[in-house]
Amino acid sequence: MTEKPIRENGHTVSSDHAPEPGRRGRFRLWWLGVAALLLLGTAAAVLLPYEANTSRLQAWVLGRYAAPLGFDVASGPSDHIRFPKQGPFDERLGYTRIPAFVASLQARGFEITAQARHNQALLAYQDRGLYAPYAEKSQAGLTVLDCHRTPIHSFSYPYRQFDRLGSVPPVVAQALLFIENRDLLDPDRPQMNPAVDWVRFTRAVLGQLGSRIDAEFDTPGGSTLATQIEKFRHSPGGITHNEREKLHQMVSAAVRAYQQGQDTLPVRRQILLDYLNTVPLSAAPRHGEVHGLADGLWVWFGTELDRARFLLTPGPGLNENQTERGQVLRQVVALMVAHRRPSWYLAQGRKDLDETTDAYLRLLATEGIIDTGWRDAALRQRLVFRDIVRHPPLEATSHGKGSTAARSRLAGWLGTSLYSLDRLDATLDTTLHGELQDTVSAYLGRLTDPAFARSQGLMGERLLQPASLGAVRYSFTLLERTPQGNLVRVQTDTTTQPLDINEGSKLELGSTAKLRVLATYLELVAGLHARLVLLEPKALRATAFDRQDTLTRWAVQHLASAKDRSLDAMLLAALERRFSADPGERFFTGGGVHSFNNFNDDDNARRPTVREAMQASINLPFVRVLREVVRHTMYQVPGSTARLLEDDSDPRREAYLARFADREGQAFLRRFWRKTDRRSTDELRSVLLEGLRPTPERLTAVFRYLEPAATPEALDQFLRERIGEKAPDATRVQSLYSRYAPDALDLPDRGYVAGVHPLELWLVAFRLQYPTATLGEAISASQSERQAVYGWLFRTRVKSAQDDRIYTLLEVEAFLDIHQHWARLGYPFAHLVPSLATALGSSGDRPAALAELMGIILNDGVRLPTRHLTGVHFASGTPWSTALGNAPVKGERVMTPEVARALQQALSEVVERGTARRLAGSFRTPGGEDLSPGGKTGTGDNRVVVRGRATLALNRTATFVFHLGPRYFGSVTAYVVGPDAARYRFTSGLPVQVLGSLGPTLMPYLDAASGNGCPIAPSS
Repeated sequence: MTEKPIRENGHTVSSDHAPEPGRRGRFRLWWLGVAALLLLGTAAAVLLPYEANTSRLQAWVLGRYAAPLGFDVASGPSDHIRFPKQGPFDERLGYTRIPAFVASLQARGFEITAQARHNQALLAYQDRGLYAPYAEKSQAGLTVLDCHRTPIHSFSYPYRQFDRLGSVPPVVAQALLFIENRDLLDPDRPQMNPAVDWVRFTRAVLGQLGSRIDAEFDTPGGSTLATQIEKFRHSPGGITHNEREKLHQMVSAAVRAYQQGQDTLPVRRQILLDYLNTVPLSAAPRHGEVHGLADGLWVWFGTELDRARFLLTPGPGLNENQTERGQVLRQVVALMVAHRRPSWYLAQGRKDLDETTDAYLRLLATEGIIDTGWRDAALRQRLVFRDIVRHPPLEATSHGKGSTAARSRLAGWLGTSLYSLDRLDATLDTTLHGELQDTVSAYLGRLTDPAFARSQGLMGERLLQPASLGAVRYSFTLLERTPQGNLVRVQTDTTTQPLDINEGSKLELGSTAKLRVLATYLELVAGLHARLVLLEPKALRATAFDRQDTLTRWAVQHLASAKDRSLDAMLLAALERRFSADPGERFFTGGGVHSFNNFNDDDNARRPTVREAMQASINLPFVRVLREVVRHTMYQVPGSTARLLEDDSDPRREAYLARFADREGQAFLRRFWRKTDRRSTDELRSVLLEGLRPTPERLTAVFRYLEPAATPEALDQFLRERIGEKAPDATRVQSLYSRYAPDALDLPDRGYVAGVHPLELWLVAFRLQYPTATLGEAISASQSERQAVYGWLFRTRVKSAQDDRIYTLLEVEAFLDIHQHWARLGYPFAHLVPSLATALGSSGDRPAALAELMGIILNDGVRLPTRHLTGVHFASGTPWSTALGNAPVKGERVMTPEVARALQQALSEVVERGTARRLAGSFRTPGGEDLSPGGKTGTGDNRVVVRGRATLALNRTATFVFHLGPRYFGSVTAYVVGPDAARYRFTSGLPVQVLGSLGPTLMPYLDAASGNGCPIAPSS
């Protein structure tokens, strides 16, 4: 092929120089690209400002994106829910801790009844690190409801707020907008995106770029009010850590703005209001965190919101208050400036704050937001902050005892403080009857008025005297037995302290302990009946029992001769047994010899039945009943140690000793381990010392064992702390220090001197030395001690001393077993004092625990849970809404029904013909319902005893634990605390009379026909 020339413009041109088609095409494409870019640039130059101004495209895109994000609430727990993990707002309101709260409440018998379900769109949105869009609460807090769902405690935080934008003075809104977000409320831009101010945002971006070149380059902020709200509510620590976090704030704010539609003006108005109401303004001593302009004015300057609103809103009469108007305006502007660095400006930077405020006041006047006269009045002022020390910003509070007890209980369960609890977004349902609670509290409060007390029959011998009314305190608890458990309807006392003595105290409540002794005695009778009733009379007579076990001997004799061998008949016979009331006998108990007295000397010569002793509350028969219970407990196991040790010639002694020391030692060590588990160092010592009768010898024996390296001065201080003015002088302290030195006594002897089980003493010392040790390590380390504790009993040469020590140790072990019986019936403490004085109340008790025992008896021996709280609802109306309620009741049988019925009869007889007979026949409702009472009285006179003599008075108590008919039960306690308690002579007749005089007030609320009581849900 040959090339041919071509002609161009009349000339022949060689084909080597002709333009190539590909190059020509690329040339054209380049020009097209340039043209397109120019066109796009022109369009962008026209459209971007248009979009920045109108936000139409953002409204369409973000509106479509935000609309599907949602949740609903359904019954039961949810597996489609994401909880926030950080953010000051979410932390304060408790949203971040709801999973932990739920776990804690589930461990205490609650279950989730309803919870939010997030749809897939919302789940995916949150997984991107964005903040869930919903109508957030600018004010929230804990609300406590009574059984009618009427509020009895309502806390809202922040305390003060503008309730609507119309209530915000125009100058406040205009000043904020001028300082922070000038175009936010532009009505000509209905679809405006409040998350981005494009002009400020561009300047902020350029500033950030400049700062990377020059660290001194000014970097203005670009945040709008909407993104600032996202930041201080939901960003970690309430600050922007990086560009990614800033993007999260902007996107979240934009999506939130468009979720309800493309017209954002209503949302923007709400943003302004929310910012004013929730902006963080540091924290103040004795107040805590400060949020919102209204609270900021009050906390930092002492300016009330209503006064500020009056002075800042145009109206007549303001010219007379120019100085005050200027000061309040200055305060408002200062807080708007301070929010940028509140911890600095409101503390060390107050001078800077004053100067910056001056600058903004001038700018506000230049912009025409305030006139020059108002500006000048404000400029003449200086910021005067509240004197936090002299005039702390304390908020008025009025917490009733019932709601305080409910809040304290919930705070303990959730592991938080009352301060933090009140700031949770939560509603708490309680069992309390609010109106009745207030009525009873008001009644008890009036008992300090002599005229009122006299009108209620409370003056007289063994009651009250006019001069001493003010020192007597009262507590009252009322519960209702329902299918949902024992529900607390009233829980109040007349102290001004948060401590509730019904549940938070340990009081010596005197003869109320006889009810516990009687319950234990009858339960042992029921146990013997079950063991022996199937035996024929001949086999019964051949039954072996120890001569000291008089209870088993009586049971055998009764069943061998009784025509009616039923348990009811045997319990009736047990109540008809007679015990001497003679105070002349001396009892070896608690490691020493003791004597006891009756309250009424006329009873000394009597030999009453157990029933009669219960009715009249005679002491000595119950001391002897408890002695019989203790001895039965010692001897009830065939081949028991107590029986074996009586026979010196028994060939099993040596072989048994090793087995006994190892097996029994380990068993008791495990009991003591449970008793001391999860205790701090101070609590370990307290648990051990609580069970001691505090004499210098006993205390020194314990102290020198627990603190072997301590000095005599330390011992002297310890004794003074425990027994006060009755502590020995320095010479005797030195003598005690030497006599009870660590090497002066072996462990068994030291335990005997101290009056505690030697293994308990050893274990406390071990746990103090090795606080992280396990039970297995304690058992391994105690092998020689266990042998020593039990082995020494067989080597003592003096028989009488041996018997005393054997009995003391066996009595301690018996009381450990008796304590298990008491604990099953609700006894609240970890141990009993191993002494027959426990029959008269020396081991202490609580009114609420006695009321629980009454509930067990009323419920025929089934222990139902005592409930104060019935439900908790966290985060209502939010994507994290979680409601919990009580799980179905599961009662536990802890007493045979026959024993419960016998006790019911005995308690009724205390009212019919015993120490509470003034109540007989006095309780009948207006509807005719018979609420005949029963109960047990008790008087406690608690004093420090030194060398067998009562000295310093600690308190005096008088208690009546009662039931009213088959549904209601509770306790009334009167008490005096402190040395002056020795001057009081009131007895349990006082709380009995209080209940009697309160009766007419109670009856309308307890009448089932009146409808005034709490609603009862049907049993499930």
